[in-house]
Amino acid sequence: MLVGFRAANVLSFRGEIELSLLAPEGGDRAARSISDLRVSPVAAVFGANASGKTNLLGAMRWMRHAVLDSVADWARAKGVPRQPFAVDREAAEEASLFEVDVVIGADRYVYGFEVSDRRVETEWLHVYPRGSRRRQVWFDRDADRNEQFRFPSDRLKGPKKPLIEYTRPNALFLTAAGSLHVKQLAPLFSWFNDNLWLVSPGDDLHRLDAHSRRKLLDPIFRKRVERLLSVADLGITGIEVEDKDEEAPAVSLVHQGRNGSVAFDIRHQESLGTLTWLALLIPLLKALDDGAVLLIDELDSSLHPVLVAEIVRLFEDTVANPLGAQLVFTGHDVTLLSKAHLERPLDREQVWITEKMSTGESRLYPLTDMGVRTDESMERGYLRGRYGGIPRIGLRDMAVETEQRRTEAGG
Repeated sequence: MLVGFRAANVLSFRGEIELSLLAPEGGDRAARSISDLRVSPVAAVFGANASGKTNLLGAMRWMRHAVLDSVADWARAKGVPRQPFAVDREAAEEASLFEVDVVIGADRYVYGFEVSDRRVETEWLHVYPRGSRRRQVWFDRDADRNEQFRFPSDRLKGPKKPLIEYTRPNALFLTAAGSLHVKQLAPLFSWFNDNLWLVSPGDDLHRLDAHSRRKLLDPIFRKRVERLLSVADLGITGIEVEDKDEEAPAVSLVHQGRNGSVAFDIRHQESLGTLTWLALLIPLLKALDDGAVLLIDELDSSLHPVLVAEIVRLFEDTVANPLGAQLVFTGHDVTLLSKAHLERPLDREQVWITEKMSTGESRLYPLTDMGVRTDESMERGYLRGRYGGIPRIGLRDMAVETEQRRTEAGG
């Protein structure tokens, strides 16, 4: 499970930010106990447009790509293709930071690195084995030291020299270890590959990629998707999949009409809302099956608030989510903060806010920093701007000013 993520000097974030899924004692009713920690299955990020919500997930995706592909891809880049904070010129001269804190099996891994445009400046891995509170430093890297790589605890077994020689200045040690199948580091490397996924709006949601279509060839998986499609009250009774092309099977949704059932081609005949729901269901079910971390940007895009709430509840339900899958999403649907639903989907400990500062940089902070009481209306407080993270709109003043100018001009 994802315990936390830190980053700095990336995209719209200038200073250090931290997203924590650690739940306090007595808070977050859906939190799971794992490795002597209480970890939330859900984190929701709210904020105005262009406040940094998407960039938070973008920073996590960039770290994933770096871990999986720095050996191959950065060789072509002849440096590190990072995206530091662009509004401040000094940021280009400073390193970008990335760190994840995850529990895999019974072991807790804290892994991170700092990169400049030229090289990996620092890289580290600290491990807390089997719920232990004692930290083991498995490796520590600093490009400015004569001895760049150190292994203080001697916990990382096997020959180190071939691995160090394979690690270029502009490649991550963990990527090299993953490429060479170092057994002890395989769980962490595989976590980035198999347990951290990002789904975005637009192309990701209004079409099904080839992998998703192939998943629907499995009759058991297809039945599960059909069941959730029917729950959404879209008038859909089934899914037809033609496997003439095994690489990208054709998919149609069956609707029940007055004269019987009719199959609609998803490419031309379905609404954006239907396609969004269908495209979300496949990675959602796979995440629940694998206990993965699913990152969704603009979860409420083209979806009814009831469906959005149902997705959140799936991850919070221990029966539907026995392996501890997690959902980190951005959105604007403030009904998730209210009691308009039968039970409020989000606890205050699960909510984060992004806000754009006058300097052009984004900041991220938990809702609990705003002194939210357990009994107050979070929806009302958010919309009234008490917690920040809402647009500063002056449309009414603009309209008055425009009318005054028209009157003065004799219009």
